[in-house]
Amino acid sequence: MIRSLFIITFLLFVGYTYAQPTGKVTLNGKPYPFIIDDCGDTLIVANLEDISVSSPRMFDNEDEAKKYRRYRRYAADVYPYAVEAIKVFHEVQDATEDMRRGKAKRYAKHLYKDMKDNFEDPLKNLTKTQGMILIKMVERELKTPTYFIIKDLRGNWTAGYWGTVGKMFGHNLKEGYIPGKDRILDMVLDDFNVSYKMPSK
Repeated sequence: MIRSLFIITFLLFVGYTYAQPTGKVTLNGKPYPFIIDDCGDTLIVANLEDISVSSPRMFDNEDEAKKYRRYRRYAADVYPYAVEAIKVFHEVQDATEDMRRGKAKRYAKHLYKDMKDNFEDPLKNLTKTQGMILIKMVERELKTPTYFIIKDLRGNWTAGYWGTVGKMFGHNLKEGYIPGKDRILDMVLDDFNVSYKMPSK
């Protein structure tokens, strides 16, 4: 498989290097470069989303394989919310960097209301396991337990409230993501990139 990918990449590179002429074409309002190869075919050049390539997973038994497939399906469901949560977290950190603590909390509270209006309905329909995977995705990327993320953004009372709610559903929000605690969860989270880089100022 890797050899085939290498050959295809090499051929595309050679074709790109020697193809003529070149130009730009607009699709859905976005300009893309194109090339015309020696056979007269037009090839549009575009950047693709990053993909994760991993080796086949090895399981000790069928129960582990089933758990992996279930976790991976749930992770795919909550992935967009994890990406958005991490993006918003970084944007809030950046926007409130020079604010006084009180003003920063008011900013975070206002943003929280907007996010609640947009995401409350889909998030409250998540299963217990989906919610756990979403939390672990975020904690793993931010390297901080959910409790302390909430405390930093919304204060002690709100963090305490959600800590209590988490315990009702079997989650300790102060614990954070612990690599190795759940081998199958580690495998699944390795397959999803939820990182976000702030644009250069």
